[in-house]
Amino acid sequence: MGRGPVQLRRIENKINRQVTFSKRRNGLLKKAHEISVLCDAEVALIVFSTKGKLYEYSSQASNMEGILDRYQRYSFEERAVLDPNIGDQANWGDEYGRLKTKLDALQKSQRQLLGEQLDALTIKELQQLEQQLDSSLKHIRSRKKQLLFESISELQKKEKSLTDQNDLLQKHLVELEKEKNNVLLNTHQRDQPNGATTSSPSPTPVTVQDFMPTLNIGPYQSRGAGEESEPQPPPAQVNSSKLPPWMLPTVNNNT
Repeated sequence: MGRGPVQLRRIENKINRQVTFSKRRNGLLKKAHEISVLCDAEVALIVFSTKGKLYEYSSQASNMEGILDRYQRYSFEERAVLDPNIGDQANWGDEYGRLKTKLDALQKSQRQLLGEQLDALTIKELQQLEQQLDSSLKHIRSRKKQLLFESISELQKKEKSLTDQNDLLQKHLVELEKEKNNVLLNTHQRDQPNGATTSSPSPTPVTVQDFMPTLNIGPYQSRGAGEESEPQPPPAQVNSSKLPPWMLPTVNNNT
């Protein structure tokens, strides 16, 4: 009697499962090697155990990375035929490699510009780095001067504007002062007595003699040259209404 078909299912016994994995893994790696040698095929085999251990095989003609890159390109091309939107993603792997290389070069150049990782540079490379720094420094100084000139020009414009505003304010103050003087002058002219003339802007000067009372005590009074002397009234006839108050008691006592 022949053997019936074997039903494939997970082996529950841990030891038997581990023994079966080792045997089948070795057989699978042997078969991959055989097909690679006999048929001149590029074979890549990757196996992970239940514990996460990696087992891999690749044909001698190619390494694992080359076969995986080829598989990735082929997979993108195949899917691009089915979905046109995936066509742009076909060269993502190569583009990523180029961008990563460029990024590393830029980071290395930046560190060298900061004075780091200079041990591996030759004299020629150091000279080129020095020239690059000199050129960068010239550009920086030129930009700095330009910004300073622009700032000075802007400050000069602000100064001129403030000066013009100051002049306008001074003129306005002078006009206000003139208006104030005119108002005061008009008010003064309105407050003058009715008999005073309003034609002259300045008040009439007042002499001291208009405010000084005269007192004639005694029979004689000084006169100017060429004038005849006239008899004076007696002291009792002096008008006391023209005398200041502090002299009234003295006059009354003499009379």
